[in-house]
Amino acid sequence: MKRRAAALLLAFLLAFQLSLPPVRAADRVYFTAVGSYVLPLSDNTMPFWSGGYVYIASSIFTGAAREALGISQVLNNDQGRLVLYSGGRSLTYNLSASYALDNDGGTYYPGAIQRNGTVFVPANTVSRYFDLVYSVIEVEHGSMVWIRQPNYGLSDKPYADAARYPMNSVYADYIRAKEAAAPEGGSSGGSGRPSSVPGSQDPAAELDGKRISLCFQAGSGASLLADALESYDAGAAFFFTPEEMERQGGTLRRLAAQGQSIGILADAGDPDRTVAEQLEAGNAALFRATCGKTRLAYIRGGGSQALQAAREAGFRCLQPELDRSGYDLRNAAGAQELVRRLASWRGDAAVWLGDAASSPGLRAFLSAAKEAGGVCAAYTEAGLR
Repeated sequence: MKRRAAALLLAFLLAFQLSLPPVRAADRVYFTAVGSYVLPLSDNTMPFWSGGYVYIASSIFTGAAREALGISQVLNNDQGRLVLYSGGRSLTYNLSASYALDNDGGTYYPGAIQRNGTVFVPANTVSRYFDLVYSVIEVEHGSMVWIRQPNYGLSDKPYADAARYPMNSVYADYIRAKEAAAPEGGSSGGSGRPSSVPGSQDPAAELDGKRISLCFQAGSGASLLADALESYDAGAAFFFTPEEMERQGGTLRRLAAQGQSIGILADAGDPDRTVAEQLEAGNAALFRATCGKTRLAYIRGGGSQALQAAREAGFRCLQPELDRSGYDLRNAAGAQELVRRLASWRGDAAVWLGDAASSPGLRAFLSAAKEAGGVCAAYTEAGLR
């Protein structure tokens, strides 16, 4: 599977090596990619954020994209109903309701949204129900929502780099179509820029009181990150493997005293221990260090079964709104980019940084976020606090 994915992306690169004609820049756009395919870009089908969820057009579940995901759709506008189905499982959206129903009548929130005749569904719900994976990745002209099978074989940044040429191609087609459709003299009062598109945001927008929870994979630099947070009176969450908890008793005590959140990082792919065993070992180590336990966990590489097992054991599993583990937060440039990304997010956000942050980068972000009006808060068993 990994070789096949790499071969398909190499074919993309070869097909688009010819330079594209110059186009004028638009506002930030949202691409949609499904498996190895970058789909055409249009205002009518462009992903957008609503209520903290990213929505994707249901029309992606057709053609080659449908084959890549193994999901089909039946849309009946007369009855106001959309059904997504795969392998005997289905989600049914009543377009006038705020939820979807599965085969057994189980309820899934949020529901579908209809815009300009196009039905959009939340990527988070669809991916979790049908055991897919999705990412929102920063790219040259904005962001890309990438949906794929869990065993695809490439992570976010390598995929975005390999898909650069097809993205530039569909972007060029998109700009040419907008310029051809615009009235003479442009549509923005002589500014020479196309009109704004769904989901676009001014990258310089303020955070305006938005609550942000930075979540780290705690390693040897956890103490330095704690120093930075303490300097700005900011909160965050640190996730330790059971082994790190055994090694860093002093850091655990300091974080607990500082009011930072502590969680357990479990690996669903561990061949020697189940997720439940790792969570138990992590809490045992935490209790030895602090005389306390946690119900906060991050399951790395975990599908729906691993998450369900953790929940049944009483844990709240972090499912971040933004995964920035593939982007370094190690300098001022990385900090400013994260602030811009958060400014385009509609609502509070938990941000998974993994081990991609350093103390200087965190300090730069905390300073920029404070200046932009954001609040860095801890992520707890009850969510953002």
